[in-house]
Amino acid sequence: MFKVANASQYLLITGAGIKDVKLTKKGWVFPWQSCTVLDLSPVNYTFELQAMSAEKLPFKLPSVFTIGPRVDDEECLLKYAKLLSSHEKLSNHVNDLVQGVIEGETRVLAASMTMDEIFKGTKEFKQGVFEKVQLELNQFGLHIYNANVKQLVDVPGHEYFSYLGKKTQMEAANQAKVDVAEAKKKGEVGAKLREGETLQNASKIDAETKIIATQRKGEGDKEDIKVRTAVKLFENLKEAEVAEANAELARKKAEWAKVANMAEMEASKSVNLREAELQGEVERMNAKARTEKLRADLLSKASVEYETKVQEANWELYKKQKKAEAVLFKKEREAEAQRKVAEAEFFARQQEADALLYAKKKEAEGLMVLGKARGAYLKTLHDALGGNYAALRDYLMIEGGMYQEIARINGDAVRGLKPNISIWTNGNGEGSDGGSGATALKEVAGVYKMLPPLFKTVEEQTGMLPPAWMGTLPPNNNNAVA
Repeated sequence: MFKVANASQYLLITGAGIKDVKLTKKGWVFPWQSCTVLDLSPVNYTFELQAMSAEKLPFKLPSVFTIGPRVDDEECLLKYAKLLSSHEKLSNHVNDLVQGVIEGETRVLAASMTMDEIFKGTKEFKQGVFEKVQLELNQFGLHIYNANVKQLVDVPGHEYFSYLGKKTQMEAANQAKVDVAEAKKKGEVGAKLREGETLQNASKIDAETKIIATQRKGEGDKEDIKVRTAVKLFENLKEAEVAEANAELARKKAEWAKVANMAEMEASKSVNLREAELQGEVERMNAKARTEKLRADLLSKASVEYETKVQEANWELYKKQKKAEAVLFKKEREAEAQRKVAEAEFFARQQEADALLYAKKKEAEGLMVLGKARGAYLKTLHDALGGNYAALRDYLMIEGGMYQEIARINGDAVRGLKPNISIWTNGNGEGSDGGSGATALKEVAGVYKMLPPLFKTVEEQTGMLPPAWMGTLPPNNNNAVA
């Protein structure tokens, strides 16, 4: 059947022979195809949207949207056709879809604006709703032809606009009273001012009139000169443009003539070249035929020999390959075993290193704790000794056995030298006569008693004898001086 759509309609054809869908104004519809008439006329959608401003104030937004498919875009028409493939244009499905998009975008936009911004900027609010809704409807191939946003209406229980109107009325009434009083005052004062200003401005206006008349005449002359100059410049510009256009036309004619000559030459050469190519192709085909004949004669014999050699080579290759695979498998097993052993040794060494590291770490932590305790101990001793560093040093040397160690080291050093030590005295000090003279003689006697052991010690230590005038030592008597 041959069908034709009306002016505002399209035919939507699907079925065999059509990949997806076909949109057309007229065409044949075969028995194995399905045809649906798609109406493109816009539809009015009336909504009473409920939204909430940034101050959480609810309100109603009556609106009327005229929406239809975009007829100048084939992709949009296909989207719209698929949308209506299982629904009517006026069905609840399409109506709910459009209403959901409009309500969602309107609520989002209203939530970002205050009630005062929405009320005062109705035009901007309408434009914002229009743009955001259109962006969402593009995916369905729909276009907003018109959008009317009516006056904002209060939600029952939230009479914001009512109170706002009452406030405006009261402000207007109060302002009117103020304006009446202000006007009355200005009228009485202004009448007096006007009488004086009239007399003052009369003379001033006469003088300014003469000045302005002279200025106007000069400005008129200047404008006349300016217009004539502009006309002359325009004429010169147009003449230059005409000359430039003529030069461009001549240049293009020369280029076109050059291109035409080149095309004729190329056509002539192309014929000769093609003729030579065809002759060469004929010679190549003849040579190829002779070659194929010779090849067919020798091919049968060579094929038999080739097949035999190939079978033998394949058998030798198969044996070598299997042998190599066995050797490779053995090597892989050995390498795997070595890798396992190496991994075990590495793990053992890693564990040993971790244990050693842990022990060193704990030892370092112990030294840090001991050092902190030692520091606290020394600080306490220093404070107890009144901040005397020398006393603290002596105490630590005594506690650490430093003096005993020094005595021991000195004793070892002296014992290594093996010295001859003599101990002598000046007597037992017994006996006294109680007189001062006797005491003095006793001291002198003590000095003389000390000399023999002193001389003996010097002789033993150095091998030197005292001089003769100091006396001599008896052979076996250390207590007498000769």
